[in-house]
Amino acid sequence: MKRREVHRSKKRKKWVLRIFILLMLIFLCVAGYIYVEYYRSMKASEAELGITEEKEPEEFNGAVPNELGKVNILLLGIDESDPNAPARTDTIMVAQFDPKENTAKLISIMRDIYVEIPGYRNYKVNTAYFLGGAELLRETLGHNFGIDLHYYALVDFTGFEAAVDALAPNGIEIDVERDMSEKIGVELEQGHQTLNGKELLGYARFRADEEGDFGRVRRQQQVLTALKDEIFSFEGITNLPSVVGTVQPYIKTNLRNREILGLLSDFVLNPPDEIETLRIPLDDTYVDNYYSHAGAVLEPDFEQNRQAIAKFLGEEQDSSFGTTDDFQPEEEQVEQSF
Repeated sequence: MKRREVHRSKKRKKWVLRIFILLMLIFLCVAGYIYVEYYRSMKASEAELGITEEKEPEEFNGAVPNELGKVNILLLGIDESDPNAPARTDTIMVAQFDPKENTAKLISIMRDIYVEIPGYRNYKVNTAYFLGGAELLRETLGHNFGIDLHYYALVDFTGFEAAVDALAPNGIEIDVERDMSEKIGVELEQGHQTLNGKELLGYARFRADEEGDFGRVRRQQQVLTALKDEIFSFEGITNLPSVVGTVQPYIKTNLRNREILGLLSDFVLNPPDEIETLRIPLDDTYVDNYYSHAGAVLEPDFEQNRQAIAKFLGEEQDSSFGTTDDFQPEEEQVEQSF
């Protein structure tokens, strides 16, 4: 090889090495920023709340995530406003993040769906959390819909308000379709409004109209779309580690800090273009019914909804979940306050 070609080859290798070192430095800086902002905000929030010990997660025997990093997380919104009453699941969602395919997906599970709860008689799906916490709800969703869950995250109303106010200190713009006040803790006027965390929570919870729970789920997805636009902005992405750190003390989850940081890093370095959404049950796949022990319920076509969920999440249907014959129901009395 001629001396000139050898010189060019060495020069090219040097440039490749420099680019590699530069990319590594950028990655380390981003990772360091995420780590520092997350822990700084988390410790500040813990100090404000007077938290001195790490919360123990509930029992949750979720599947082990595969090597590709795709995770399915059970998201629960909990009403703990009355300390003398059992917590109720106001919102049930399944979130999926796939860093390889760069996709984020969200399934809203309507809480009035009438399901088989392993070990108990049939009730509304949100009753499963009341009876056996996140683990029984995981089993219930797997048994009825074939959903394979890896983690859970439970946030109460205060945590949601803190998340919104940390993400958007100036509020979130929402078109409020009507005056609202009944059982939501705030008063909202019809029209284009800028809502803070407490007001946005009230808007998402409202169901005192002809749409009932369907309207609430629709508004929840409307709120999530507005929050998504805020998160995916440049300012939202850069503030995300701080936001998650601020909210972390309000959340009960079996995700460990290193797993949260890993998901944050994937999201910040390669944010998805959008969040796809799905509501279960699908339109025209359920009937309204009433049972004396459960009240008004939605009875879905489980096969159609299982197929839709499997397709939406990009997963094979799991036939390993049991049937009604596998469970011996307990005669458990549950108040119809769900």
